[in-house]
Amino acid sequence: MKYTVDKQEKYSIFALNEDRLLSLIAPDLKSQFTLLHAEGVPNLILDLKNVTFVDSAGLSAILTAKRLWNESSFVLTGVNETVKKLIDISKLTNQLLVVPTLDEAVELVHMEELERELSADE
Repeated sequence: MKYTVDKQEKYSIFALNEDRLLSLIAPDLKSQFTLLHAEGVPNLILDLKNVTFVDSAGLSAILTAKRLWNESSFVLTGVNETVKKLIDISKLTNQLLVVPTLDEAVELVHMEELERELSADE
C-alpha cells in the first residue's frame, strides 16, 4: 500500500497514493489508522485525491478511522464523484465529514479544535 503521512501538531494528513481502495489493502489501511491513533495523532485528515474507486472493504477501513477519531476530528477530502456516490448510497453522508479541498479540511480541523478548547475552558 502506498501512502504518505504529514504529521502536524494538531492533525495528520494521511494521503492514500493508490487509485483503488479495495479489500486487498483495506486491512493494511486499518492497521495504519490504528497505529496513528495509538501514537496520539489528535485529528486525522484522509486525502483520497488519488483514489478513483472504493469497495465495501475500503469503506469499512474509512469507517474504522471515523470510529477511532470519534472524539476529535476525522475529515475526508479529495473525494471524487464515484466515491461520493458510494458514501451517499451507503447512507453515510451524515456520519462522514467530506470537504472538497485539503486547505478546507485543515481549516475545519483547526476550527473544531478551537471549539473543543473553548468548551473545555467553560
